[in-house]
Amino acid sequence: MEIIDICDEHGNPTGETVERRIAHRDGILHRTAHVWIVRRRGGVWEILLQKRSMEKDSYPGLFDTSSAGHIPAGSDPVTSALRELEEELGIRADPEQLTPAGSFRIRYEDSFHGKPFRDNEFTFVYVYRDPVDEDSLVLQESEVDAAEWFGLGEVREEIRHSRARFCMASEGLDLLRAFLGEDAPDSVK
Repeated sequence: MEIIDICDEHGNPTGETVERRIAHRDGILHRTAHVWIVRRRGGVWEILLQKRSMEKDSYPGLFDTSSAGHIPAGSDPVTSALRELEEELGIRADPEQLTPAGSFRIRYEDSFHGKPFRDNEFTFVYVYRDPVDEDSLVLQESEVDAAEWFGLGEVREEIRHSRARFCMASEGLDLLRAFLGEDAPDSVK
């Protein structure tokens, strides 16, 4: 059972906790931490995306943020982000290797595996820029099926028209693009 903090509109814990599955069943506002792993290649920003396991309770089999997870009750966003990086991808990082990029809200309702899923998250976003060799990643089998590099602009443009391959929130990509100084989906600097 995963217990998480209920939070206010600014991401501050209210002092109340809830079981993760209940938060998603009822749409209760809670906190998550996302890490975008980025690199510059050929003048274009690329992002490492994880392909979600087919067993995930939401968006199974789709590509998502490099690393992300719920912040356990009583924990802080950076500690949670570091834990998820190591658990999901096998990357051991120090707090100073994560650069805060901002925060945003995720709100949607859908159905997965025949059950309603109501997401209501306050998301803390971090950027990891150290070199990553995708062949040396240690993927958490229960959560991640694969990890691949994609052009940031390519992903942003595709999710404007289709959600067949990618499931990350467009607000998260927009926040990352603004953080990196990207003006257009396919800009080259």
